[in-house]
Amino acid sequence: MSWAVLLGLLAALLLLLLLSRRRARRPGEPPLDLGSIPWLGYALEFGKDAASFLTRMKEKHGDIFTVLVGGRHVTVLLDPHSYETVVWEPRSKLDFHAYAVFLMERIFDVQLPHYNPSDEKAKMKPTLLHRDLQALTEAMYTNLCTVLLGDTTEAGSGWQEMGLLDFSYSFMLRAGYLTLYGVEALPRTPESQAQDRIHSADVFHTFRQLDLLLPKLARGSLSVGDKDQVCKVKGHLWKLLSPARLAPRAHRSSWLDSYLQHLEEMGASEEMQARALALQLWATQGNMGPAAFWLLLFLLKNPEALAAVRGELEQILLQAEQPVSQMTTLPQKVLDSMPVLDSVLSETLRLTAAPFITREVMVDLALPMADGREFTLRRGDRLLLFPFLSPQKDPEVYTDPEVFQYDRFLNPDGTEKKDFYKDGKRLKNYSVPWGAGHNQCLGRAYATSSIKQFVFLVLTRCDLELTSPDAEIPEFDLSSSPCSSHDIHKSRGRQSRSRRPHCWAPTSRSGHCTSL
Repeated sequence: MSWAVLLGLLAALLLLLLLSRRRARRPGEPPLDLGSIPWLGYALEFGKDAASFLTRMKEKHGDIFTVLVGGRHVTVLLDPHSYETVVWEPRSKLDFHAYAVFLMERIFDVQLPHYNPSDEKAKMKPTLLHRDLQALTEAMYTNLCTVLLGDTTEAGSGWQEMGLLDFSYSFMLRAGYLTLYGVEALPRTPESQAQDRIHSADVFHTFRQLDLLLPKLARGSLSVGDKDQVCKVKGHLWKLLSPARLAPRAHRSSWLDSYLQHLEEMGASEEMQARALALQLWATQGNMGPAAFWLLLFLLKNPEALAAVRGELEQILLQAEQPVSQMTTLPQKVLDSMPVLDSVLSETLRLTAAPFITREVMVDLALPMADGREFTLRRGDRLLLFPFLSPQKDPEVYTDPEVFQYDRFLNPDGTEKKDFYKDGKRLKNYSVPWGAGHNQCLGRAYATSSIKQFVFLVLTRCDLELTSPDAEIPEFDLSSSPCSSHDIHKSRGRQSRSRRPHCWAPTSRSGHCTSL
């Protein structure tokens, strides 16, 4: 190695050391921990296992501290009583949009002229509420029947075996795609529904290939082969979601029409519109399938919970005016009358939903804590909340927080439990699976109804069991989330195996799934 190269390396290392070490804690600021590696700081530990790293930092520094992560100073707040101050702070002080745009461009290659996330949110919000929400819910039930019951009928008689994650993710995303992006034709015919199953399967398999590579893409750690694969898969997904290809589809949601109009008003090209629609497919559908996977897995591993949910659904069927095989929708009042399933879903999300709520600090800012303390945040730093660690896994808030308890969110009288405490004070944010404040998920009502409809159909129309019932529940894999630094969560798990039975055709005498 030449002296010039050696001196260059030494100079670069010295520069990194100076850049990372020149920061000193000022009076009134949170505890500062730069780590031992210049510039990188704790980037490797944070990326490998954020929950364990932040737990260790909390034990060392308390519930607020600043760490160096890849050249950025990140202040971590783990006091749930103080979250409200952050999530409702105006954008002029704490901003989420800049990082959202960064992720949008880096991961999905979307660059929209004159893009304003607040304007987009305001325009799209009405399409996910009231009558439009009811239309989405009804369409989702129909499309779940199309893909779930239709696929099992086409598979032939006997038990069908597949991974539980693929089972949940595939049917949820395919039905969600048909609900938002439209179906082959109306009125529905056996032929058009068969085409819907084929087309939605193509969309899912293409999406899933990209989804598996998103964590590496977000971290910038793709290999050369991965980069080629990402380009190929993105290209195919953009073709599937191009406005021209979606134009003739029937029963498109008002959400899709409003979003396309919004993109056109911004002057986005058709190619950029297709990219934006791929981003929206991930944003609207990417969490529901994994959440349904965990919910079904917890039920299959907990006989008492499964019996309680089945009992609740049986009561609903007894009160229904028609057999389950003839039901074309689940009315909202029925979906709102499932307290046991609601508790199971809340407990599932408590254990697996892990959003990192992030804000960019736009000005030097005094952050008041709920206990009366106050800390100063510096302009240019990043502020991070991690509800997964506190309150969701906090033993002071939840007894045995690592254990699934299906009735944790039920009062003794069967009503929803909302009273949880920390430091003797009632928590407003006792579980934060949908984000909070200005960036709370707009589609949470649609997502909740969709998951409940899926579980209803699986448990009332199919027989489902694990091929290895004694196997351990897979470890929750937080590191696989591509959005580990903003308000959208992803939950993942290793594959668990399930057995999916043949479903009798709707016109058959029994009208329900059964093992043969």
